[in-house]
Amino acid sequence: MYVFGYFLQALATVLDVVLTLAMIVVIARAVLSWVSPDPYNPIVRIINQFSEPMLFQVRKRVPYIGGIDLSPLIVLLIIMFLNNFLVATLERLAHQMIQGG
Repeated sequence: MYVFGYFLQALATVLDVVLTLAMIVVIARAVLSWVSPDPYNPIVRIINQFSEPMLFQVRKRVPYIGGIDLSPLIVLLIIMFLNNFLVATLERLAHQMIQGG
């Protein structure tokens, strides 16, 4: 059973890295929205391409409130929840399987 425990531990680590990168991309997108960056800049385009699918799903469900887009804040809260709940749960399960109890 310890092999499955190591698999869960590796999965939790990879998920943690992916969620952290997603958080960085969403924060970068929010910061870029405060300035007017060159839309043809490759870095700006990559940030937009990675963040837009996450933000679009929230924008469909949450309207603008007073002209303020709350979708980055909501996406960040979802990412933080997943990181604190899902990753921690996977790590705990992995540890219990590795320790045998």
